[in-house]
Amino acid sequence: MRDLLALTLAGRMPVNTRGENAILGWQWLEEGVLELNPHSGYRQAVVLSAGIHGNETAPIELLNQLVTEVLDGVRPLAVRLLVVLGNPTAMRADKRYLASDMNRMFGGRYSQFSPSGETVRVQLLEQVIRNFFDGECAARFHFDLHTAIRESRLPRFALLPYQQQPYSNDMLVLLDAAELDAIVIHRAPGGTFSHFSSEQVKAASCTLELGKARPFGQNDLQQFASIYRALQALVSAQPLPEREQEQQPIRVFRVEQSLIKRSEAFKLYLSGDTANFTVLPQGTLLCEQPGETYRVQHEEEWVLFPNPNVALGLRAGMMLTEVPRSTLFE
Repeated sequence: MRDLLALTLAGRMPVNTRGENAILGWQWLEEGVLELNPHSGYRQAVVLSAGIHGNETAPIELLNQLVTEVLDGVRPLAVRLLVVLGNPTAMRADKRYLASDMNRMFGGRYSQFSPSGETVRVQLLEQVIRNFFDGECAARFHFDLHTAIRESRLPRFALLPYQQQPYSNDMLVLLDAAELDAIVIHRAPGGTFSHFSSEQVKAASCTLELGKARPFGQNDLQQFASIYRALQALVSAQPLPEREQEQQPIRVFRVEQSLIKRSEAFKLYLSGDTANFTVLPQGTLLCEQPGETYRVQHEEEWVLFPNPNVALGLRAGMMLTEVPRSTLFE
């Protein structure tokens, strides 16, 4: 079993669903879900996921490359590792999703959506994550890899789920090593995969956004070399690479307002090509719908994920303010 992605795209199971080599044992748990356990001891249990949105292909290709290195013995494995390709049916169709967005469904929120293959898949993944971490005493991590629909002025960034305790310093050190441009802190619970693992199994979790969504085979994976080196170091328990000195420090933002689409009359006053992290001055009229208007409240706010075409009740964008890095430890 060498090519997790090829098997998943073909909709096939491997001939053997478990095996081992000199350094690890592996088991195919479900379609697109592979568990790898080192024969030696480990101090960290890590989930790496991608493909919750099926057309976000670069992270899927990165994870597949990493799995191949580990299975071939090129890359030592020193953590207990679960690799998840989230939405295989959407991956095969080259679509973000088929019925509904899985990354709004976790934490039991699938019950708010019409039943579909994706609501079933979310329930399965929730159980897989619970099983993986059940009784686990090692440090717990989950990195959920994505790419954005639109261009970003800060192209590589992490979204941290809302939690009441400070964020894991070990996770933040890895994000520094990955040469990310920004970190965004959520201020309310949500239906994302990373929020589920943070809330339900107490993993140090984040969503990673790595550039723009492109079809399989059209990604320049060299653009993601820094995050790939950081993930290689993570799974091998090796020292993390140093952040390049000329690289600007990670900027930290906090979500101040989520723009929820409550009416078909919702209007977002941004052009369709507005990039993520576009800054808007205080007083700017941003959106309107019956009974509700939003203008920029702070001296400056940055817009993230603006999209007026979402379904009713979903987020049509987020407004951010820049905050000190010390906010992560409050």
